[in-house]
Amino acid sequence: MRLEQLQAFLSVAETGSFQKAARLQCVTQSTISRQVRALEETTGMPLLHRTTPARLTVAGERLFPRVRKICDEWAQGLQEVTDLVEGKQTELCVAAIHSVCSNFLPIVLQKFHASYSDVQLRVTSLGSDRALKVLRDGLVDIAVVMNNPLLTAGADLAIEPLYEESVMVLMAADHPLTNYVSIPKARLAQYNHIIFKDGYGMQRLVHDVFASEGIELRAMLELNTLDAFRGVVRQSEAIAILPASATLEADDDPGLAVRPIATDSPDDPNLTRQVVLVTTLDRLSIPPVRDFYRLVRQHLPQLASDRIAELPTSTLHCLNSFSLAGSAAESS
Repeated sequence: MRLEQLQAFLSVAETGSFQKAARLQCVTQSTISRQVRALEETTGMPLLHRTTPARLTVAGERLFPRVRKICDEWAQGLQEVTDLVEGKQTELCVAAIHSVCSNFLPIVLQKFHASYSDVQLRVTSLGSDRALKVLRDGLVDIAVVMNNPLLTAGADLAIEPLYEESVMVLMAADHPLTNYVSIPKARLAQYNHIIFKDGYGMQRLVHDVFASEGIELRAMLELNTLDAFRGVVRQSEAIAILPASATLEADDDPGLAVRPIATDSPDDPNLTRQVVLVTTLDRLSIPPVRDFYRLVRQHLPQLASDRIAELPTSTLHCLNSFSLAGSAAESS
């Protein structure tokens, strides 16, 4: 059974004429007759009375509503695909990590809306692992996440590196560790930590830092919003290891302080994380997705660079140059 056989039968049933059906389908009358006959051979029963006008047989009456539903669904599906190709989708869904949502995406969203005012933007703040899962499940069109080669590898994915940023330590303004210009990794183990929940790339990075040093991570609390991190850290001796972009608002908060993590030697690189833009290759053929992807790629690297440059000069110096652990003595 083929679609054109169903369409031929439907056209004859609706017009009552093989000739009119042929004109509707833009084929010859003999082609319509051949397609209907083939369908009748498949069903094993005649479907049309060859009268003027043509009428449905008992079998044809049973089959007709189902054939019409199949053809209608096919036509609707074709129209939806055509709309996609022409950029007529009604919404575009984005999943991004918290620091990107709060600091960098707003400008991109405004620029996109200027060109696609009829497209409803839906932005969800998620951890990297969860964002990539909902992308693969087809629930979002684009993800901006912390790179994890184990999750972003795939022939079906389009991946664009956006920026790389240092990892910092957030603490209360009167915390003992503020006496360090850059904090030795061993000193980090002496305090309780606030970490991201499972499914966040930063949780994995923090665990890897402590495992590589052979020291125990004292995880006191798991959170998933930057406001919550700042609130808990401000009122306790607990500390949090966060990307630089997640500490920007701390600069204007007199109750908080930020310090980089010291490297153990000139050859020991600063701890960093890479942020990438991800979508599936097939989605790049859809104009709104393609254009949003282009806007993110065009603007986010510079936005990240500009915002991180707003960090205090002393912190930026530590981010860009090697400093010995404990270069500033901790007070007793």
